[in-house]
Amino acid sequence: MNGKNWFVSGIVLAAASFVFVSGANCADEAWNATLATGKKPPAAAPREDGKLSIIAFGAHPDDSELKAGGVGALWAAQGHHVKLVSTTNGDVGHWSQAGGTLAQRRLAEVRKCDAALGATAEVLDIHDGELMPTLENRRIITRLIRDWKADIVLAPRSNDYHPDHRYTGILVQDAAFMVTVPFFCPDVPYLAKNPVFLYYSDSFERPNPFRPDIVVSIDDAIEKKVNAIAMLESQMIEGCCGGDERLVPKTQEEYAKRMDAVRERLRNRFAATANQYRARLIELYGEEQGKKVKHAEAFELCEYGRRPSIAELKKLFPTFRK
Repeated sequence: MNGKNWFVSGIVLAAASFVFVSGANCADEAWNATLATGKKPPAAAPREDGKLSIIAFGAHPDDSELKAGGVGALWAAQGHHVKLVSTTNGDVGHWSQAGGTLAQRRLAEVRKCDAALGATAEVLDIHDGELMPTLENRRIITRLIRDWKADIVLAPRSNDYHPDHRYTGILVQDAAFMVTVPFFCPDVPYLAKNPVFLYYSDSFERPNPFRPDIVVSIDDAIEKKVNAIAMLESQMIEGCCGGDERLVPKTQEEYAKRMDAVRERLRNRFAATANQYRARLIELYGEEQGKKVKHAEAFELCEYGRRPSIAELKKLFPTFRK
C-alpha cells in the first residue's frame, strides 16, 4: 500500500469505523463553561440494575481478550457490564496487510470475538505502534472509564516489550485518580467512588515482577474464551506481524486443523497460568478447590485506584461466589 492510499484509508476509517473522541478544544470549552457557572460538576449516577461495570484496556484488538476474556465472559454471563477497549486499531499487526484494510478486518474480528464473550467492543482510531501518553489520550481514557461507570478497570502493566502496551498501562494509571476529579473533563460526570484498578499478568521482571494478588479460575468459560479468541484469525491463524504465507490454510481441512491447533495452544497457555500461580490459587480457593483449577487468569492490584482487601476483591470476581 503506497503512502497516499494509507493516508486516505486512515481518513475514511476515522470517519466511518472507529470511535472518535472529542478533542482538546471541546474539553477546554466544557471546562471554561463549567468554571463560568461557579458550580461543581455532577457526579456520575450509578447503574440502576445494581450490576458491576468492568472496562478492560488492551493496546491492540486481541490484548484484553487474551488477558481477561475468561473472567470477562464469566462476569457477562452473570449480567454484569463488560467492555473491552483497544487503544490502537492494529493497522500494522500483520505480515502481508496494513493500513485501512487491516484495521477494518481487525475491527470486524474483535467485534465478533467480544460478542461471543458477551462483552462490548470498542476500538480507538490510533495507529498501531503510535500510541503516546499525551494529555489528550489521558482525557480519552478518563472519559471512557467514566462513561462506562466503571467499578473495575483492567490494563497492562507499564513495563512491557511493546510501546503500545506500556503507554496503555501508563494512560490508565494516569486516569486512575483523574476519573474522580470533578473539574477534569467536566463534560463527562466524574466518578464519586474510585474504581478498583488491576493489571494483567506478564512475565517481565524489571523493574519489578508481576505480583498475583488475585488468580481466578476460568474453567467454566475456557471453551467460550478459546473459541472466541480463535475468531481473531489475522492474529491467531495467520500469525499476526510475525507470520508468513505458510500459516494460511489452503483448504477447509487445513483450516479446521489449524483452528484445532490454535484452540489447544490457547488452552495450554491458560493452563500454564493456573500451574504458575497454583500456590496462590490454593490460598484463595482453599487446598481442595485450588488444586482442581485447570485454567486461570491472574491480576495485580494497582496502587493508584481503590485499595480493597483481598476478601473484598474476591467478592468482585464471579468464581469466588459459588
